Order: sequence, then structure tokens, then C-alpha cells
Amino acid sequence: MDPEVAIRIDGLSKTFKLPHEKYTSVKSVFINFYRRKRTYELQQALKDVSFEIKKGEFFGIIGRNGSGKSTLLKLIAGIYTPTKGEIKISGSLTPFIELGVGFNEQLTGRENVYLNGALLGFNRKEMNTMYKDIVEFAELEKFMDQKLKNYSSGMQVRLAFSIAIRAKSDILLLDEVLAVGDIAFQQKCYDYFSNLKIQNRTNILVSHNMPVIERYCDRAILIEDGSILKIGHSPEVVSMYEDMFLREGVERQKEDRINQHRTRNIESKSVIKIISAKILQNGKKVKSVKAKKAFDVEIALISNRTIDKANIGINVKNHDNLMLLSTDTQKEVGDIKLPRHRKKTIIFKFENILTDGVYRVNVGVGDYTLLTPKLIYREDHVQEFMVKGIGSHIKGLAHPKVEVKLK
Repeated sequence: MDPEVAIRIDGLSKTFKLPHEKYTSVKSVFINFYRRKRTYELQQALKDVSFEIKKGEFFGIIGRNGSGKSTLLKLIAGIYTPTKGEIKISGSLTPFIELGVGFNEQLTGRENVYLNGALLGFNRKEMNTMYKDIVEFAELEKFMDQKLKNYSSGMQVRLAFSIAIRAKSDILLLDEVLAVGDIAFQQKCYDYFSNLKIQNRTNILVSHNMPVIERYCDRAILIEDGSILKIGHSPEVVSMYEDMFLREGVERQKEDRINQHRTRNIESKSVIKIISAKILQNGKKVKSVKAKKAFDVEIALISNRTIDKANIGINVKNHDNLMLLSTDTQKEVGDIKLPRHRKKTIIFKFENILTDGVYRVNVGVGDYTLLTPKLIYREDHVQEFMVKGIGSHIKGLAHPKVEVKLK
């Protein structure tokens, strides 16, 4: 194997046998032993996967739930054996797949530190030297003499991670190990990742946190249905992953248009027709909008009759159906005229304060010719788009420009 390669995966496949019958007791096993041959369903978790990870590389593995990510990591860790193919590893390896395995809830935090240290191959003298740093990193100084059963799940993860990172291995496998830690502790762990990047250690990270994958990983692979869809620089792979969800969202909206009454008209469907709806950024049509950068919503429509005083309104909602942006032409420019059978294009320019996510555009048209304005057309989900670039640590619905001063 190339001396610069830490891990080589060649034609790796993994198939699980899922029995159709479920026996709930030893007695039922014996009763059914001679009745008939047991039948199985084969589930192929990985299909002919091949790639290499260089020494010192920070490598990401992404994909939706059930795609085969964790199966791949457990094969690399030696927890599973391959059905087909081979894995070659150069150097020592420590898996951070299930933190806290080996913890004893009846022992104190202090006792569990020494127990887990022994499992990692450290002697008592080495653990005495590391003990203070482990406790300070976990921020559990006041709780070390309490039994582990009294710890919250977050406290246990902090202690387990603080112990695990002491392992002196060449390769680290990390599988969503920080999912239940609080935000402050997660940031401390990400700072630790930054330190790992300047060391000559190989790191493999499975995560659903795309900003983390983009920030720390040199390269990444996208797995779908047990196969590699893409391998390359992490921003390119993350973009493909996010676009995949956007396309699926668009397809779901198409199905909704068939199965639901999307259009609610006060008069007739034939009064107004939406010709096109586009999302523009820097003058170009896009499906994914860069965060904090202004974008346009372009609506082109046609009316089957002349409307001298028309008002075209739009709003932007998120996947929870919360309205985040809303405006209309009357508010911005006053009444506009829609000539009969002539295309009219309206461009709404928005300052982008939206956080990461998928959003949809809805359109309404009102006739203000009469004394009492009348809604004559409404259509939901005319267009959908994604915003990317804020980061998962921002939890608000909007992210306006903020000035911070320190005194």
C-alpha cells in the first residue's frame, strides 16, 4: 500500500440477514426448529465502495439516515466484517462511535475515568498525570465523586469524549459523537478538531452538520443507498448533498400540486396565469441562495382582462409554514396596470436576512379598481429555494445585520 495512504477501501460490500420470523423465547425456538426452514430478507447496506484516505487528512462522510455511513465506519473500526471487499489500515486506530461504552453507572466519575483509561491502554501512572486535564476539559470538577447514574446524558458524553481524545492513535473515527453535547461543549470540541488539523493525524468524521464538514474536512464522500454518489473537496460534496434535498423538496411540492387545491381564486382560475417564477442572485437564476447576499424574486404573469389598478403581493414561508418575508407592489410602488393578454414581469428585491433552510414563495393578485379591493388570485408554492452559509449554530428564523460593541 502507498506509504502516504492511511486507509484503503477496495470493493467493500456489506449485507445483513434479516429473519422474517421473530422468536421471543428459547421455547419458541425449539418448537419451530423442525417445522420449516427459516427465511431471511437480505439488506445490502454497502455496495462495492472504494476510496482512499491520505495520512493526515481530515475526511468527511455524509448522507441521509440509513444511507450506510455508520455501517462503513463500523467496518473500518472492525466491529463488522465485510461481506465482500477489503479494508487496509496503516497505523493504530481509535473509534469514537459510541462514547461511554465501558462506563459503569454504579461507579463514580473518578472511577470511570481510570476504568476507561485502562481500556484505552493507559496505566495508572499515566492516568494520574492526565486526570486533571480530563476533568477540566469535561467541566465536571464538582461531580467526579458522584455515581455516574446521577449524571445527565450530556455530562456523560463530555466525560467520555474528554477521556477518548487522550488516545494516542494515528487514526480517529468520529460518528456524530457530539450530537447530545451542549453548544458550549461542542464548540470546545470543535476547537480540539482545529488542533487536530495541524497535527499529522488522520480523522474521519460522520456528521449531519454541513458547516462543520465544510470547515474541518479536506475531502468528503456522499453516500446514498449504500453507494458513493460523489467524492471530492468537502464544499462540492456538501453542495451536492444540499441540492439533493432541494430537488426532493421541489418534487414533493409537485405532488402537492396534484393532490391538493393549491390555487384559491375568488373569481376564476383563468383570470391570472403565472408564466414563470424565478429566484435570482447577482442577476443569475439560482436554486440555492448564498446567505447574507441580496436576492430577487421574479414573477411573470398574464391577465385575461385589463386590470387598471392591480396589486401583486408575495410572501416567503419556511417549511413550518411561518411567514418570514412579505411585500406587495402597492406598498412599494403603488397601483400597477395589467393589460389584457400582455405579459407583466415584477421583480422583488430582498435584503437576505434568512438563515439556512428551504423556503417557498407564494403569490397573490388583488383588483383595486373597485371601492372595495378584491383578491382575484392566490397561488402557493410557485417556487422553492434554499439558503446556505449561515451555519447550524444560528437558530433564529432571521439573521439581520448586527453590530456588536464591547465596552
